[in-house]
Amino acid sequence: MTATTIRVLLVDDIVHVRRLVRSALRLRGGFEVVGEAEQGTEAVRLSAELQPDLVVLDLGLPDLAGHEVLTRIRAASPRSKVVVFSGADESGLESEVEAYVPKDAELGYLVDLVESVGRGDLALAHPQTVQVSLGLPKELTSVRLARRFVAERLQEWGLESLEDDALLVTSELAANAITHAESDCEIRLTLSPSSLRIDVGDRGVGTPEPQPPSATEEHGRGLVLVDAVASAWGLDALPGVGKVVWAELALAR
Repeated sequence: MTATTIRVLLVDDIVHVRRLVRSALRLRGGFEVVGEAEQGTEAVRLSAELQPDLVVLDLGLPDLAGHEVLTRIRAASPRSKVVVFSGADESGLESEVEAYVPKDAELGYLVDLVESVGRGDLALAHPQTVQVSLGLPKELTSVRLARRFVAERLQEWGLESLEDDALLVTSELAANAITHAESDCEIRLTLSPSSLRIDVGDRGVGTPEPQPPSATEEHGRGLVLVDAVASAWGLDALPGVGKVVWAELALAR
């Protein structure tokens, strides 16, 4: 996806609906409708062929519908974002797509969400809080696992612009927990409309303190760098033994 144009695939079995959405996107500007499909099988084929930045998808198609068409499109074009625009009552799939808009919503609202999702502004597209976590064993290789987990989630959420700072924070917090706490730990990401919060919890003792950055280790650059890139960071004690060290990164407004 370029900085100026979002490539869109429109999927709806009603020609009039596709025409309305296409016209609204053209009027807004910054979009290229690269394909249209009225059948689910055609949508899957075009997704694989065109690899669009974003798919506007009706779930009530005559041949493939609901979860089946969504799953096949995801498999055909894993990096495409999906905004559902449907009259079918499939709201249970909201967690599996970037945005869900019922067909009785204003067309301008749909275009706003498509633009927000396409530009990677998840804070606008998802006003709710999203939280995911991963358990990490007491091994130094867990730092690499944590970094991969964070990178994959940021790509899914369209927040690649945060990746450098988020991976720096992840490396430091995970390495501190694995090295000094000597216990298994858990990394948790919490995405809110204004920030990305990274928590690493462990069952060890002791309090991390900022140390001078190291030029020889991937993750040993010190909490002083966490302090430099994070909008806030701190430590919360867990009941009994253990702690959570956290850092927040502000989302671009």
